[in-house]
Amino acid sequence: QGFPDAYAEAKKLKKQNDINIKMIYGLEGYVFNDKDCIDEKGNIEYKKSETNHIIILAKTQEGLKNIYKLVSYSHLNYFYKKPRLPKSVITAYREGLIIGSACEAGELYTAVRTKKSSAEIEEIAKFYDYFEIQPLINNNFLVDKGILPNTDALIKINKEIIALGEKYGKPVVATTDAHYDEPSSAIYRNILLAGQGYKDAENGQGLYFRTTEEMLDEFSYLGESIAKKVVIENTNLIADMIEDILPVPKGKFPPKIANADKILRSSCME
Repeated sequence: QGFPDAYAEAKKLKKQNDINIKMIYGLEGYVFNDKDCIDEKGNIEYKKSETNHIIILAKTQEGLKNIYKLVSYSHLNYFYKKPRLPKSVITAYREGLIIGSACEAGELYTAVRTKKSSAEIEEIAKFYDYFEIQPLINNNFLVDKGILPNTDALIKINKEIIALGEKYGKPVVATTDAHYDEPSSAIYRNILLAGQGYKDAENGQGLYFRTTEEMLDEFSYLGESIAKKVVIENTNLIADMIEDILPVPKGKFPPKIANADKILRSSCME
C-alpha cells in the first residue's frame, strides 16, 4: 500500500531538490516448498508446511503486476497465520521478478547454518537470483540463544554464502535489513514488538539504516576487495537490472463487460 506514496515522495524530491531516487518495488514474503507438504496419500497439506523468508523485487512493469498477483494469492489461497506462497506459484508468475535469498530466516542461510548436504544446498541455490548476507549483529541472537557458538560462526556462514555465490554464478549482496533510521529509534520498534508479545526484542544496535562507509566497515573481515563487491558493486548490479516502474500504470482501466451498454440501457428502461 505504500508504493504510490513512495513514488510520489521520490518524484517530489527530484522536483524540489534535484535528488534522483530510483524506486525499487518489492516485498519480503513467506515461501514454502510444495514438495515438503504432501501427505502419505499424496494430498497437499499446505498448513503443515514450514515457511522461510524470501525477497521478491519487481524488475519490470510486468513484474510489479505479478507481485500484486502473488500478494493476492498469498492472502486468498494460502493464508495460514500469515500470507504464504508455494514455490510453484512464484515460479508460475516469475516473469519480471528478481528473487533474493533473504535474511537468516531464508532458506539458503538456514541450509548453510544447519549443514545441509551439498546436493540439497545446490537445489536451494538454483531458485534464487542473488544471495544475501547481513551485518553480524543482525544475527547475533543466534549466538545469544546458543544456536551458534560464537561470532566466528556467523562470519563463517557469511563466507560460505559468498563461496556459494561464486560457485553458482549468483551475486552476493550485503543488506542492512533496516527497520528504522538511527540506533536510538530502536525503542519504538521494541515497544511495538513488546505489544505483540515478543520477549526478545533486539537491543537497538543492529537494524538501523547504515551508510555505505558503515557497511564497508561491517564487512571489513572479508577484505577490502570482497567487501566493496558485496556492499557496492553487487547492490548496484541489482539496481541496474530494474527498470523505471510506475506503481499504478497510467490510464483508467474500466472493466470490459460484453454488451454492457445494451444491458445497462435495458435495465434502465425496465
